[in-house]
Amino acid sequence: MSVVELPSGFALDISGIYHDKAVTMSDIERIQSNIDTAVVAAHQMCKTGFVDGHVSKDGVPEKVMFSQLPYIENEGINTTATLQRLKKLGMHAKETIDMVISFGIGGSYLGSKVLFDVQCGEYWNTLSDEARHGYPKILFSGNTASGHSVTQLINYLVHEKSVRSDDFKVMLVVISKSGSTIEPMANFFIVRDALEKVGISYEVIAITDPTEGMEETLLHMIARREEWEIFSVPTGVGGRFSVFSDVGFVIAALIGFDIENFLAGARSMDIACRKKKLFENPALLCAVLKYLSAEVYDRIIEIFMPFGDSFKSLGEWYVQLVAESLGKHREKGRLPYGRTPVAAVGTTDMHAQVQEHQEGRYNKVVQFIKVREWDVDAIVPHVYEEFPKIEAFTGISLNEIMQAALASNQEALNSDNRFNMTIEIPKLNAFHLGEVMFMFFWAIFYEAQLAGVDAFNQPGVEVYKKILGPKLRDIKCSKGIL
Repeated sequence: MSVVELPSGFALDISGIYHDKAVTMSDIERIQSNIDTAVVAAHQMCKTGFVDGHVSKDGVPEKVMFSQLPYIENEGINTTATLQRLKKLGMHAKETIDMVISFGIGGSYLGSKVLFDVQCGEYWNTLSDEARHGYPKILFSGNTASGHSVTQLINYLVHEKSVRSDDFKVMLVVISKSGSTIEPMANFFIVRDALEKVGISYEVIAITDPTEGMEETLLHMIARREEWEIFSVPTGVGGRFSVFSDVGFVIAALIGFDIENFLAGARSMDIACRKKKLFENPALLCAVLKYLSAEVYDRIIEIFMPFGDSFKSLGEWYVQLVAESLGKHREKGRLPYGRTPVAAVGTTDMHAQVQEHQEGRYNKVVQFIKVREWDVDAIVPHVYEEFPKIEAFTGISLNEIMQAALASNQEALNSDNRFNMTIEIPKLNAFHLGEVMFMFFWAIFYEAQLAGVDAFNQPGVEVYKKILGPKLRDIKCSKGIL
């Protein structure tokens, strides 16, 4: 079987990675007991919330709750009440807010940026209020520490106020699980201070840890004191898994993104990803093939290459998901595990990276994503057809050119046994985007089980954080402010 297809039209084509010169059935059979164990672990997590070996920073067992995200339940993470609250927020923004600035980094930024790019596109902020159906302009900040960047943002806000009159109003959305994440909090404080100094009206939305059963976070405490509206970073859901929660949904509500269908797509995929049979479970199959590609065939780099520039931020989101989930130490005597993810976009990077994909080291897996039918298209007009090289593509649509380029890329890789696989969806909409993103959650879970690593911690990140703290104190001491 070279293609696994779901009733929704989602398809996983493994013909470029599963054959007699790549990963074989014999390879799979050698790890069958590990595959079976991973499936048992998945069902245990869904039933109890616990994954063997996963503990919190404090060393105590901690629930993993991402599998609950697609379901709208009275006692769940996403409820009818939370969705109604988000709709209310969206209507409020349409009526009163001109500009939204989202302050987040990592999973607090990347997931919502995917939803924005798919829903709004590159030119959203240049459109009139009517063309945006009353929804506000959206800007993203707090995903780096750059004085140059935040100064440009402030100058832009001052300009917008000057051309839009004194009625100009901004919403600041600050996202931090703890409230002490340096980049988003620092940028938020700087921008808020600037707004007050120039007299721009604003309100604040805080997205942070809930307080039930735990110590109140810094951001929650500040938000409660300042009477800001508060949304939740769900307990048991790490940042890179949080796009199916308030962390992603606040921005979704502010742009009119179809949250219900996004969750419906995730639910549909969740059902498929709990199946025990390998060739009926796209996430398990994806995980097994990539794991064997790395462990047996040394394909330890993954090129994530969707075709269509709407997917650029999806690649950035996926890079974090893979890097933070799989790049880990294993037990003594085994090499660390991990696959270096590289974001690419077709056809753009066919003119940038593909030379290396095609003739570089045999250490890569290329993951394509294809949209079968785009909602809009443009046809190249019949001009200058006396020149054969131009005549070759006139009368053809850009999407047809893109599909042909993808097929050519696949065929070229296959001709030299360059491992690749393709996810195909019927259309790019909220439902199918939900399917794709949630499938990758499950694929990461299964691969981590096979590799013997904890997909839900990030101890490597804590190493630099411990070094950074004293360095910041040294800076304050040198400036005489400590």
